[in-house]
Amino acid sequence: MEALIKTFDEIHISDIAQVGGKNASLGEMYNEMTAEGIAIPNGFATTAFAYWEFLRENDIENKLVLLLKNLDRKTFSNLSEIGNQARKLILSGQFSRAFSQAIISFYGQLCGNEPFAVAVRSSATAEDLPEASFAGQHDTFLNISGTQALLAAVKDCFASLYTDRAIKYREDKGFGHGTVALSVGVQKMVRADVGCSGVGFTLEPESGFQNIIHLSGVWGLGENIVQGTINPDEFYVFKPTLELGKQAIIEKKLGSKALTLIYAQSEGHSATMNIPTPQQKQEQYVLKDSEVTQLAKWALAIERHYGKPMDIEWAKDGITQELYIIQARPETVHSPNGKNIVSTFSLTQKGKILVTGNAVGTKIRVGTARILTDPQQGETLQKGDIIVTDTTSPDWDPLLKKAGGIITNRGGRTSHAAIVARELGVPAVVGSNYATQNIKDGQLITISCAEGKVAYVFEGALPFIEEEINFSNIAMPHTEVKLILSDPQQAYQYSFYPNNGVGLLRMEFIITHNIKIHPMALLKYDEMRDSAEKETIAGITRQYEDKAAYFIEKLSEGIATMAAAFYPKEVIVRTSDFKTNEYANLIGGKQFEPKEENPMLGFRGAARYFNPLYQEGFELECRSIKRVRDEMGLTNVKIMIPFCRTLEEAQKVIALMQKLGLERGVNGLQIYMMVEIPSNVIIAESFAEYFDGFSIGSNDLTQLTLGVDRDSQLLAGTFDENDPAVRKIIAMAIEKANAAGIKIGLCGQAPSDFPAFASFLIEAGIDSISYNPDALLRGIENMVAAEEMLNFKKISSY
Repeated sequence: MEALIKTFDEIHISDIAQVGGKNASLGEMYNEMTAEGIAIPNGFATTAFAYWEFLRENDIENKLVLLLKNLDRKTFSNLSEIGNQARKLILSGQFSRAFSQAIISFYGQLCGNEPFAVAVRSSATAEDLPEASFAGQHDTFLNISGTQALLAAVKDCFASLYTDRAIKYREDKGFGHGTVALSVGVQKMVRADVGCSGVGFTLEPESGFQNIIHLSGVWGLGENIVQGTINPDEFYVFKPTLELGKQAIIEKKLGSKALTLIYAQSEGHSATMNIPTPQQKQEQYVLKDSEVTQLAKWALAIERHYGKPMDIEWAKDGITQELYIIQARPETVHSPNGKNIVSTFSLTQKGKILVTGNAVGTKIRVGTARILTDPQQGETLQKGDIIVTDTTSPDWDPLLKKAGGIITNRGGRTSHAAIVARELGVPAVVGSNYATQNIKDGQLITISCAEGKVAYVFEGALPFIEEEINFSNIAMPHTEVKLILSDPQQAYQYSFYPNNGVGLLRMEFIITHNIKIHPMALLKYDEMRDSAEKETIAGITRQYEDKAAYFIEKLSEGIATMAAAFYPKEVIVRTSDFKTNEYANLIGGKQFEPKEENPMLGFRGAARYFNPLYQEGFELECRSIKRVRDEMGLTNVKIMIPFCRTLEEAQKVIALMQKLGLERGVNGLQIYMMVEIPSNVIIAESFAEYFDGFSIGSNDLTQLTLGVDRDSQLLAGTFDENDPAVRKIIAMAIEKANAAGIKIGLCGQAPSDFPAFASFLIEAGIDSISYNPDALLRGIENMVAAEEMLNFKKISSY
């Protein structure tokens, strides 16, 4: 006779047919990974044989077959009725004496002398296969204590094989209902109710970028993450530097965590309740950095063991303070997909913003909003409508499959709504807070998830462009092709584009969007005169005793995200090049910036860095870059100094950076200079003594060569990179850099707009050309054509 129950130490991944994917994975990890220090709570599982025996002994099997023949497979109008009858059939059955005693016996062995609470989890025999993840389709019961409660929970798990969502899922995936059995895992309970819990992916969940481990967590039980009840903390860990023993947490995001899910005072069964999270704990990360690192190492080991990206669940026992992995399954959204074909979306105009939230996916969708408070209201939903609701759970799944998009008030990037949206390939806006208030039922709206990690919901139908880009057949030129970027939120997506790295990362975007505060206002906070701005700064930096640490952490995270996305390719970070009027627009900036008649030619670039008005601010920039390179281990970051007018400025800036621990050649550091002033070209050989490379900023160099304000509408026709004088000065810069033996590139639009300009640069001996993403493919085409015309021998790949 086959076994009714198997203990975890008897189970391996090859036992999916007997105990389902979830339990097979738990047994595999318990047997193979505890030696590596990964903590897996012990347990046992009922087998598929036990399930089939239960159906046969109670004469349920044939009744289920006959019942499901009546299912309306066109509109699923009677799905709820069929599901309810199927569950009643199973719940009316009785366990055999042998099966009941086996469960009680193994529960006693697991608990020892004193019974304790267990988690009771459903595991379908086809569950968590890459082509058919049943995750969330069946029920889990927590905090089960005592034999009678355990027996009842096991039967409830059996019945959950016929929840409405599970029936619909099998219909959608083509699984025969009579071919899927239900195993029940019984596992020692981790006291996350007084600790914390969460989920993790061994890739970046939006883009599928595989060098990131993404962890999220909440106080209390993890169901709040799955259901999207609250916004969790998020942690991004970079695998290559994690393996090098560096500080590999490249980004942290504090979630609101407004609620904590705990066990209710109820004897014997899994009642839970949400309570408000104290403000102090809302302002706290659920994990210390050391714990994030430990979980990330475990996740990486699990991924290596299975040989594929994984989706894991973790929990921290609030009594013992120990971390555990409580589940692991293959990640099913991104892992099978290639990245050679990318669809890009862009709005051609903006409109009135109704709400914003966390973006899931990168698409734009126009549709009719349907405000629903319950999945039972689904009769109003038409195919392609956009569901607007507070939050979703697996009960919503049959309805979500009809939706053109999803918007929720609550939830993070790993909430149920976010996971389903990724699987369905539809855009979602989660954690918007006010969607059900600000959006009207029946209103025509536009969802845009194409702006990065922040999603926007606009009033009305806005025009947009969708473009499919196939990278698989793109030939790359010998001359290096790089990207001009500014927004770290889009870094992972752009990393899949053909490139040789980032030729220009504009720091200003990170300061404007991630930091928002003038660095001197942080350093001289006590001297702030504007009380309203002072109060704003206090609110933004409330978690930081040292306000300068806020600037360093946020700037370093932005740079690190970009560096990780393109690692090990070089990422050239330009130090800040705001003009005084732009710096003044930062919070607190007006007090620390002089007013100038012509900021374009004023107090900007290198001249600021050693001036008492800004030197301390520049030191924060340097400390941020040093953190990225030395502590985080992202040594592919290079530095570029903008608008360096004189050799004296070059000497002073290089000396100051060396004093701050950024010395050329140490730890492989290279420092570049922007060539954007005629003086940079006229004595380029002298500037080359201070710098490892040059990058031509064609906009400023054209402006200053022709004496044309690049922002002047009246002189727009005169501003031309193709002007003979501009071409001559660019050719001179390239020639002098080549003679000095240092690299030189160009950042600008002209090589993509004008094939002849690309040909001119390549013939002159340029080492690299950097483009904005929207101009990249056109620029590559121009470069390849130019090299073929000039008989370049080598066509490289990226």
